[in-house]
Amino acid sequence: MIQEQNVNIKKILYATDLSDNARHVFAYAVSLAVKYSASITMLHVVHETPGFADRSVAGYIDAERWEQIKKRHLEDARQALIGKRREHLAIKEVLEQFAEKIRNSEEASKFSFDEVIVEIGNPVELILEVAENRNCDIIVMGKTGQGLIEGALMGSTATRVVRRSKKPVLVVRNPD
Repeated sequence: MIQEQNVNIKKILYATDLSDNARHVFAYAVSLAVKYSASITMLHVVHETPGFADRSVAGYIDAERWEQIKKRHLEDARQALIGKRREHLAIKEVLEQFAEKIRNSEEASKFSFDEVIVEIGNPVELILEVAENRNCDIIVMGKTGQGLIEGALMGSTATRVVRRSKKPVLVVRNPD
């Protein structure tokens, strides 16, 4: 006989990669939030330049010039993300508009948004850090299908989060 455990979810971390699957995954986060009258924190991580990119440009330009280029692009991304560059619709602004649309829906009275966070860095590290620092009870994220070789070499963000998280993780596969 299975003992019934008291599951108490009050804070949900919804980690989104802004893929086509993201809305499907978000439906699960909202469903949990409504069921438990929980709040949702929305997180998107812009992946930093991986180390292999550093090695691949080494033969073309010197390391100092490459660091300058990376810093300039990182600053451009930061400016776009925080909305200081008017010519770009910042990711954070898009996510906040999406959150506002949900706030105005029927289900909105049954849960709330804590905040919308956009960070630059390693997605796995930042998802785990935000979940811990914001005292989230569960992480909800998507998993896109990937080829065998890609999965073996790199592993997916979702797989690495599941392996390392101290919190429960709901991974929603792409329905396609």
